[in-house]
Amino acid sequence: MTEDITVLLADDHHLVRSGLAGLVDAADGMRVVGQAADGAAAVALAAELTPDVILMDLSMPGTDGVEATRQVLATRPATRVVVLTSFSDHDRVSAAVGAGAVGYLLKDCEPEELVAAVRSAARGYAPLDPRVAGALLPSAAAPRPADRLSARERDVLRLLARGLANKQIGRELGIAERTVKVHVGHVFRLLGVADRTSAALWAREHLPEA
Repeated sequence: MTEDITVLLADDHHLVRSGLAGLVDAADGMRVVGQAADGAAAVALAAELTPDVILMDLSMPGTDGVEATRQVLATRPATRVVVLTSFSDHDRVSAAVGAGAVGYLLKDCEPEELVAAVRSAARGYAPLDPRVAGALLPSAAAPRPADRLSARERDVLRLLARGLANKQIGRELGIAERTVKVHVGHVFRLLGVADRTSAALWAREHLPEA
């Protein structure tokens, strides 16, 4: 039997935390292990409880969600932080992803979407609300043409968008991991992105079957 996905909730509103706790605990295969009312508490609890996934609000007193994400991942890089917020503007989305958040959801999402996002994050994927894609990719209005990518780079990008690590991509394509790294770096430069999450978003928008 697989172990439950452990979840830490970080939000400064007690009612929000209570609602999230009820939703998560009612879902199969996951449970809440702690709740934090601010970013500093989230950092401390993450170190103590070692959750698999943190649902992180951005707007909290003291240490905000972006800084809390950065601090958590500095010591526990395996933790998967999914932002859950009301804000979808470019600056906040970019700051959260830049701090290391793997997912970004809006608080008006459907309950089943949130549960699915927790599971997805725990499995190594990047759950992102489609409504934030434009904010995360400022070049989305005028994307770089996909035909600038070589056939091999397209293959690498499709696998990256599925959440595969470089070593896994190398095994799938029969090439060395260091060759994958070279391709990934070139893809980033061509697309004008700085991280795998943004590249995956671009692929889902512009490449078939990504």
